[in-house]
Formats: sequence, structure tokens, C-alpha cells
Amino acid sequence: MIRFENVSVRYEEDTEPTLRNLDLTVPEGELVLLVGPSGVGKSTLLNAVSGLVPHFTGGTLTGRVTVDGRDTRTHPPRELADVVGTVGQDPSAHFVTDTVEDELAYGMESLGLAPGVMRRRVEETLDLLGLAELRDRPIATLSGGQRQRVAIGSVLTPHPKVLVLDEPTSALDPSAAEDVLAVLQRLVHDLGTTVLLAEHRLERVVQYADQVLLLPDAVMGPPSAVMSVSPIHPPVVTLGRLAGWTPLPLTVRDARRRAGGLKERLEPLIGTGVPAGPLPRSSPHALGRGGGGRSGGFSLFSRRRRRPQDGQPHPATPLVLTTSLHVRRARVEALRTIDLRVDPGETVALMGRNGAGKSTLLATLVGMIAPTSGTVRVAGRAPHATDPRELIRQVGLVPQEPRDLLYADTVAAECAAADADAGAADGTCRALVSELLPGVADDTHPRDLSEGQRLALALAVVLTGRPPLLLLDEPTRGLDYAAKARLVEHLRALAADGHAIVLATHDVELAAELAHRVVILADGEVVADGPTAEVVVSSPAFSPQVAKVLAPQPWLTVEQVERALEEAR
Repeated sequence: MIRFENVSVRYEEDTEPTLRNLDLTVPEGELVLLVGPSGVGKSTLLNAVSGLVPHFTGGTLTGRVTVDGRDTRTHPPRELADVVGTVGQDPSAHFVTDTVEDELAYGMESLGLAPGVMRRRVEETLDLLGLAELRDRPIATLSGGQRQRVAIGSVLTPHPKVLVLDEPTSALDPSAAEDVLAVLQRLVHDLGTTVLLAEHRLERVVQYADQVLLLPDAVMGPPSAVMSVSPIHPPVVTLGRLAGWTPLPLTVRDARRRAGGLKERLEPLIGTGVPAGPLPRSSPHALGRGGGGRSGGFSLFSRRRRRPQDGQPHPATPLVLTTSLHVRRARVEALRTIDLRVDPGETVALMGRNGAGKSTLLATLVGMIAPTSGTVRVAGRAPHATDPRELIRQVGLVPQEPRDLLYADTVAAECAAADADAGAADGTCRALVSELLPGVADDTHPRDLSEGQRLALALAVVLTGRPPLLLLDEPTRGLDYAAKARLVEHLRALAADGHAIVLATHDVELAAELAHRVVILADGEVVADGPTAEVVVSSPAFSPQVAKVLAPQPWLTVEQVERALEEAR
């Protein structure tokens, strides 16, 4: 169905080609997963299939790419639209209509399908992706995850032979991601659709792949074989490598079947003082409070909470304090009766399904939205009534769309501006970029970076100011595991220095590694608020892979298991 014949792609500003001598075939009716570090060329490969490279993106393509027999060099994207459906990393860039239902129908209208066919397919897609209740909503009012589902639906309705998806689940909550992947499975198995997708959250998708393509080496084969050599792999594979399991498991179910021996080794280590749950705020190694705010700390080894009356009172001045907070946006009551406290040194993960109100809460804390009723205080101030020039010294926000923070023409210029705005020493921001994102040249334009690279740059810009309160909206979207690990270490260091961090995320593995507390929102209300180890384990949707494999033992991450085994030696 898709054939790459000695394909190389070089952009004018690059000294080395993004893709080099790629020679491979993607058979019809298979789901092929692209794996590789951020910036390695996954998006370029996908765009070459849809014809966007080189017709839209520029650059030089040598070799030959054919899709269903059509050569992409002689067939621009409009002549491939009936064969290839594409959803890029930024779904909003593809929308051409105002409402959900119109967007789902637009592609079919362009192909001249009959009205009856269009109506039936729109209804099918609304049901498949859980969009029925949003059919009349303006796209501009949707959350990032809801927009991603609409974008996927808009390319499903024309029934293309090939689907090209770039990070299709990155902005989706775990349940919505499972629904989308189930739809893709049905298309592959029942209709013979060929699916080519790139995804960094391998824990969600690797078990569904027929083949995995590892870049930059272009190693292609069955998932278990490629994962055995890939430097990028999900937690369940990392756990399998640590335990010496052969073949490596790709699913929680496979890992649970082999985990008996490992659980026997770990059982005596419970209660020996090795932390389970995120590393405590006080030290990278000491067993600290592990939680904060209203919930107090928690250790799964002690099996009890340490509440303020246990001799550890709250700090006198929390960095965040909301009381009976209500926010109405247009016709939607986005937040209802939110009582939230975040203390210095505390990391809180906001979780919940798409549209639950997470981004709205962050926007309210940074003063972008005024409360309808109730109170909001950030460092003792009402953010919506505070001069932004004063507020920015107290709180920094990295939004879902990192380009909203990037205005300069080069990475170096962005970093120089960030240093000047923050009053930091020259080179501070650039050092952060090098830490989070090694190998990016100073003269690179931000728009030429991948989505994950742009996110890392935006993070560095905000982190340069070291604000006492840091707000992050989907901070690992587009980041590979190595980049995420570097970000986690930096955020841990900030929390240890007394900075408070509130992050809205669908990444359950990130919450398990980093958050002291998890707050789950549903329909604008807090439905759970407590120590990470309690909240995520109690919910199958938000439980990390290691917790599912080793339940009922208290381990949440491979890092904790490895640390415990090392302490026992």
C-alpha cells in the first residue's frame, strides 16, 4: 500500500537530511507504529505519505514514495485526499468549519459524496468517538482533547484507504484514547485500512501495532522484536528488561502472568523504608511527607496519612487557595465549587476526562479568566485583578499550544528574550534548552521544531524565570521518554527548592513519577483529591502500568522497583 524507495528528505536550513535512504514497504491492512526520539523525522515521514512533503513543507525529497500506486512527487495532497486521511500534531490547524458536525462532513463534501451517505457516516463517527453530545458545539469552545477527537473523526468519515496520524492520543484522557485506538483496530481488522501512526505514549499503543518502525535506523519488525532493541519503550517493557523476562511483555496482562517471581522478591521489601510513590519533596532519597495541601502526606509503607494535626501544619501562606470557585464560560459551567490548596514545594496533578475543566482551572489561576463566584488567591493576590507584570513574577503558565509563547525567529533569540524578561544571567534559558532538548541549533526557527521540541523550548522559556508557582498544561505532549525523564528531574529539583507545580495531564505515568497529590476533576467538580499512591491506584483509568502489574503491592514506577531491589542487595 505504501512504498518508500531510497527516500531522503533534506530541508534547506539543515546540514544533514531528516530522513536518509529510507527503503521499506507498509502492507495493506496493517497498523504500523513509528517510534523514535523527538525530532528524528517521524512527522516528516508521515507528511511524505500524505504529499505534504515536499509540496507544502518545502525541502528536497529524493527517491520515490508511492501510496496505492500514486507517486507523491507528481500527486499533490489534494490528489491524494481520497486515499490518505491525515491528522497532524496540531489538529486545530486543519479545521476549516465552525462546528463539530460541519467539520465531520466537510471532507466528504469536498469529495462529492451523496447527502445520504454523508449523513450516515457523520452519525456513525459521532457515536464511534463519543462526540454526539458535541455535534452542535463551536469548535473554538472545545477542549484540546475534544478537538483532537473531532480532527480524527473528520478524516474517518471519507473512509480513506490509508490513515496517517501524528500523536493521535497525546491530548486524550486514557478512556478516550482507548476508544480511539479501538476504532483504529476495527478499521484495520474489518475494513483493511492501513494505519501509519507516530506516538510517544507507547504504553497506550504498542500492543495494537502489527509492526513497529524504529527511527532513525529504520528497523522494522514485530513489536516484541523491535522493543527488545529499542532505546524507547513503555514502562511494562522496562520492567520486563529489569526482571529479565523473555520474550518481553507488551501488555499489562502479559506482564502480570510473568510477575510472580518478581513479586516474591519485592514482598519482603515493603515497609523497609524504600519510598513508593513520587520522590518526597524534602530530599531525593529521604522518606518525606510525599504529599501536601489539604491531603497531607502519605507513604504506602506506613499505610496511614500524616495530617496537619500529626505535627506537620500547613505553611502559613499557601501559593494557591481557591474557595467555592465557580467559572461559567458562555453556556457551560466549567468549574463548580472548587476548593483547592497548593503549598510551596508541592506538585499536584490535575487529571480527568477531556472537557473536565483542567485547562480552565489553570487559566483562572494565571488570571486569564475571572471567577464567576468564589475566590482565587495566588501568592495572596487575586490573579484576575493583578497587574500582569506583577503576576508574572509569581506564576508561569506553559499552555497546551507552546507556539503561543514563542515569537522570535530563532531558538537563540527566544532564549535571549527569556533571560532578559526574567532578569536571569545570559545563557540561563539556553542551558535549560540544552538540558531538556540536546542537539538543537541556535539558529533553528521555532516553527521548524517538532511539537515536542517546541514544547521543550516553551518550558525552558517559562522555567527561566523560576516562578514560585508553575502551571503546566499537558507538559509531556510530544516528548519522548528520555525528554520526559529530564523534565521530571528538573521539576523535582524545583519542588525541592520550594516551588509549587500544578500540572494538568492525561499522562498517568508522569503523575506516578512526579506528583505528590492527584486531583481528579469531572464536569467541573473535584471528585477525588489525595496522595498520588491512593488516588491513581484506586482508578483503573488513571493507574500506571507498574501498579497494574504488581498489584496489590504498592509500587507505581519502574524506578521505585529498581531502587528497592538495589537497596536489598
